[in-house]
Amino acid sequence: MTATNATTDMLTALVRLREVLRKAPLPLETPGIAAHRSVRTEVLAQLEDYVLPRLIQIDAPLLTVVGGSTGAGKSTLVNSLVGGRVSLPGVLRPTTRSPVLVHHPSDVAWFDQSRILPDLERTPDASMDTGRLQLVASDNVPPGLAILDAPDIDSVEERNRLLASQLLAAADLWLFVTSAARYADQVPWEFLKSAAERSTAVAVVLDRTPPDALAEVSGHLARMLTARGLRDSPLFAVPESTVDDEGLLPPEAVADIRAWLEMLAADAGARAAVVRQTLDGAIRSLSRRTHPLADALAEQATVVTRLREAVDTAYDAAQRDIDEAITSGNLLRGEVLMRWQEFVGTGDLLKALESRVSQLRDRVVGGIRGRTQQIERVAVAVESGLESLILEHAERAAENADRAWRGSDAGVALSDSVPSELGRASRTLRRRVDAEVRAWHEGVLELVRAEGAGKRGTARFLAFGVNGLGVSLMMVVFASTGGVTGAEVGVAGGTAAVAQKVLEAVFGDQAVRRLAERARRDLERRVGALLDEERARFDTVLDELGVDTTAAERLRDATRRVDDVRFAAPEGGYA
Repeated sequence: MTATNATTDMLTALVRLREVLRKAPLPLETPGIAAHRSVRTEVLAQLEDYVLPRLIQIDAPLLTVVGGSTGAGKSTLVNSLVGGRVSLPGVLRPTTRSPVLVHHPSDVAWFDQSRILPDLERTPDASMDTGRLQLVASDNVPPGLAILDAPDIDSVEERNRLLASQLLAAADLWLFVTSAARYADQVPWEFLKSAAERSTAVAVVLDRTPPDALAEVSGHLARMLTARGLRDSPLFAVPESTVDDEGLLPPEAVADIRAWLEMLAADAGARAAVVRQTLDGAIRSLSRRTHPLADALAEQATVVTRLREAVDTAYDAAQRDIDEAITSGNLLRGEVLMRWQEFVGTGDLLKALESRVSQLRDRVVGGIRGRTQQIERVAVAVESGLESLILEHAERAAENADRAWRGSDAGVALSDSVPSELGRASRTLRRRVDAEVRAWHEGVLELVRAEGAGKRGTARFLAFGVNGLGVSLMMVVFASTGGVTGAEVGVAGGTAAVAQKVLEAVFGDQAVRRLAERARRDLERRVGALLDEERARFDTVLDELGVDTTAAERLRDATRRVDDVRFAAPEGGYA
């Protein structure tokens, strides 16, 4: 594989890795998720701020980021290296301002907004806005080199710390500045440890050190660097000196650092070696850090699946319970039973139905005519009973689903994030249930009309009418299981048996079975649709998270591809 092919293949692999990460949020509050979110943000930032831009423009100037602790003298050092005041030192702490990038005038095209740090707006002027990057052209900076003055890594201002981390991650070379008073602090060593782990090219500047302590402090610092995997990092010592009227250190104080940087700028091979070391280390680090992210994504998918299953369990149980209550005869009690008995009388109707058909008109029609109000009362009682049944179980399903969610931190956060209360049925449910129950009633009447199309002039049909037969069919539905109808199960003291006889007298046994099954299925469908709408409130919350159950494997595949290309790249790196 040639260096050019390796670059193309690596760009393709890294772009794919970036896209997988972009589309793989970590929204659920699972254990340790804050750290994973931070890593994901850092990985994406380094891809976009440094790795991809550097691969696309491998010959761009060497970006040296000057970073370090509060009060270490970074800005003074930058100004002294450039030979002029380009970065304003902070008198008060914390100093909040835009970072400053100094480059040779001929290199200005390399640092437009599409090159590195694309989220920082370019500006030629000093600013207090940390979202801007001040570009300063200076002939005192050799071509092929750029120096960026970053905020304090240990600033009390969080935005300064975050920006410092972002800028250091975008560096080809870290020029890490510390002082005799601060060189053993924990925060700088955390950054240096990270640099060692990523094989980032690092040079350390021991600044503001009393001359009589230079040897001792430099020796101790060198030992610390060696112990922490940075033995090859150049170490420069800048003695404590008096600055001139421009705030610059004496030229001899920074001569060694300036000479070393100029050497790197002039030597294409040395410059390429620094870039190659940092770039390869960054890519290797990205690959290593995405493996735990893949595990975190898999856990997010598992939690989403578990939360969705809890919702399905609650609402599937509600559907089963409602279906059972409808077909078991439980509704043929209370108000419904009382109104039905008012309609059919004390048994005269059943006796009449058991008599000869020729006697039916004389003995039944007179008893049914004038009972319109009783029929309506039965219908109202049925609708009311159905509505109460559905609402009760929908409310219980919402409570059960919400309770299951609140058994985990992820579910609690989700439940609390929704404006409407998930643990209660939706406010519009009662209205929708009322509409569906009425629609089902109308559907039952339509079934009766259609079935009796050729029998509307018969004595039996006229005796009961569409409404009476419709109510009777509903009674049969409420005591039918798997096609076994009311007369066969004898539920609620013969209530369904009477309704069965009424319908059979008009339509016949097989037709009654068919009508009851169709009405029952229509009711189940409507109840299922109502519950699905309620279930959807939970599902929508989960869907809006954007958790992709395939993201973990896709991230692993993308990472493996990056590793394969890196291992196959020629020894000279990328061209």
